Amino acid sequence: MNPKLWAVIPAAGSGRRFSQTELKQYQIIQGQTVLQHTVARLNCLPLSGYVLASSENDSIIHTLKFAQSEKAHFCEGGAERVNSVLNALQYLSQFASLDDLVLVHDAARPCVTQDCLNQLVNAAIQEKSSAILAIPVRDTLKRVEEQNTISQTVSRHDLWQAQTPQIAKLGVLKAAIEQALLSGINITDEASALEYTGETVKVVQGRSDNIKITYADDLELAKLILSSQK
Repeated sequence: MNPKLWAVIPAAGSGRRFSQTELKQYQIIQGQTVLQHTVARLNCLPLSGYVLASSENDSIIHTLKFAQSEKAHFCEGGAERVNSVLNALQYLSQFASLDDLVLVHDAARPCVTQDCLNQLVNAAIQEKSSAILAIPVRDTLKRVEEQNTISQTVSRHDLWQAQTPQIAKLGVLKAAIEQALLSGINITDEASALEYTGETVKVVQGRSDNIKITYADDLELAKLILSSQK
C-alpha cells in the first residue's frame, strides 16, 4: 500500500526581485493567478491535501477558489522560505503520518507537467528515497569576480539545476531541516537539508519549461509556456 501524499507550498515570500510592490504568485495568467495554476498542477496528483504557508498580511490567498477545498490547509509563513516549509511540516505532522510523502513546490512555478509529477512520485515510491526534479546544466558557467570580470570557466560536467517539486517522507524532511537550521547550514532547498543529514536524494530529470517566476520577464515566458501546454 502506497503512503499518503501531501503537498507543501511556501507562499510567504516578498519576491522583491520580481517587484517592490506586487507579489508574483498573484499575477494573472489566462484569468487565474500564478498560484492557482500551481495548485491546479499539483492537484493532478492523488493528494490527501496541501498546506500553504502564507504571510499573515496576505489578504488574497483565502479569497481564491482552491482555498474552499477540503484539501486546503493554511499555516503562517516564516521569515525565509525554509522557515515557511518547516512551519508547514510542523502543522502537517499534527495529523499526517511521519511516513507519508510530502512534495514541496514553489508557489511561483506553475508550469510543471503532470508527467514530471508522476515520474517524481513514482521514483520516490519505487526507490524508497527522497527525490527532486532537476535538469542538466546546458550553458557554459563562468565564475565572476568584482567589477564583472571572469575569473574562471566552471566545468558543467555532473552539474544539474535543481527544480521543484522535491519529495521526501514527512518525518525525514522535518528532522533534516530542523537539524540543518540548528547547525547554521544555508538551506537553499529541501535537498540541501537532506544532503546535510546524509539522506540519499535521487534526481529525476525534469523539463526546462518548469520555470520559476523570479523576474518580471519570467512572467511573459510563463504565459507562453502555459499556452503551449494546453
